Amino acid sequence: MVAPIRIFNTMQQQKVDFTPLVPGKVGVYVCGPTVYSFVHIGNARTFTSFDVIVRFLRFRGFDVRYVRNYTDVDDKIINAAKDTGEDPFELAARFIREFEADATALHLSPPDVAPKVSECIDEIVTLISALVARGVAYESKGDVYFEVRKYPGYLKLSGHKLDDLQSGARVEPGEQKRDPADFALWKAAKPGEPSWPSPWGEGRPGWHIECSAMSAKYLGESFDLHGGGLDLIFPHHENEIAQSEAASGKTLCACWMHGGFLDIEGAKMSKSLGNVVRLRDALAQVDAEALRYFFLSTHYRQQLAFSDKSLADAEMRMEYFYETLSRVDARIAGLVLDVGPVIGDPDRYLRAFDEAMSDDFNFTMAIGGLSALFVDMNVLLDKPPVKDKVMVGRTLSKLRNIVTDVSKVLGILTEASGAWLMSHRDRLVRQRHIDVDQ
Repeated sequence: MVAPIRIFNTMQQQKVDFTPLVPGKVGVYVCGPTVYSFVHIGNARTFTSFDVIVRFLRFRGFDVRYVRNYTDVDDKIINAAKDTGEDPFELAARFIREFEADATALHLSPPDVAPKVSECIDEIVTLISALVARGVAYESKGDVYFEVRKYPGYLKLSGHKLDDLQSGARVEPGEQKRDPADFALWKAAKPGEPSWPSPWGEGRPGWHIECSAMSAKYLGESFDLHGGGLDLIFPHHENEIAQSEAASGKTLCACWMHGGFLDIEGAKMSKSLGNVVRLRDALAQVDAEALRYFFLSTHYRQQLAFSDKSLADAEMRMEYFYETLSRVDARIAGLVLDVGPVIGDPDRYLRAFDEAMSDDFNFTMAIGGLSALFVDMNVLLDKPPVKDKVMVGRTLSKLRNIVTDVSKVLGILTEASGAWLMSHRDRLVRQRHIDVDQ
């Protein structure tokens, strides 16, 4: 009997039983990158976490529809394009290509749908029009704002107080808000910026409205899981909830999931602090599976500390795993492993993996169970408890197959052991040469 899946729901601040809205089917929406620069390892950790979560749900037999968007219309993109002299759409398209190259290198499974803001303008305008018609949004000199005091559930995800937000809110030059806490749904066109026609004049979407429109288009007005980093709880996800639920009258998402921060030298990774590490730079230092292992070594909701030592430790661990698999493959090669008795209960490792992942996707426990399995394989290789080579081989083969099943979920140990070890050793030689030259 498989364990029931329980997930920590940010909205309720506790673990809840996971029951899909439609039996057997799961809709997952994860906020994707704003494509004005290269993806950094903090984002990569979040995307890896949800990659594994989606893989596990599929492993459990669910039909998952996974949507992860691209924000290709945004102030950051416009400003970056001004700096480089590029067209904003060309810059965004370039960084989408760069992101997809990095995602492939990190072994991220592609989402089922990867919508772009620029391709969903009609849906965005329709959603804003509905909010205006319902009296929870208003037009002001070509801008359209969501009136937060018209939506009683505002801030129910973050637990913030509206009055506290108002006291600290600023009205930027050119904004014509009724309340400093109101947020933009549509921005009036400015010279030289991308714009589209709308009932309120030429303009472009605000940041938050895009995810409400795209999730509704591809998953419906209510869906199962919505994910992102902790930094998105407020204002992004809070505003998504307000505008989606005010428009539809339905609960946007059954369960909200948020991944923890990644820090460097004790400080949260931040562009403003100048301590951002690009994913591709990390992948130049360490094998992709080792980086995934590092990301998965801590529970997805917990803070994770990044350092050169942590990457080196992860790569050493992957080397141990692959060396063990190489020995196992050599030991069982040529053996006729018919159905028969095995030593102990190998299936306990698969049950333990399922139990760990079913408990709010506990990566740490899952990795711990995998490590215990490798200890068992090394004991069978070095000091088998019986002399029957076929029984030992049969047990090793069973454990090897469990590693394969678990690997498909975690996205590690997916390569041929010999090829990985050769690539790893070549990388170490190149790194030594670089160190000597420096």
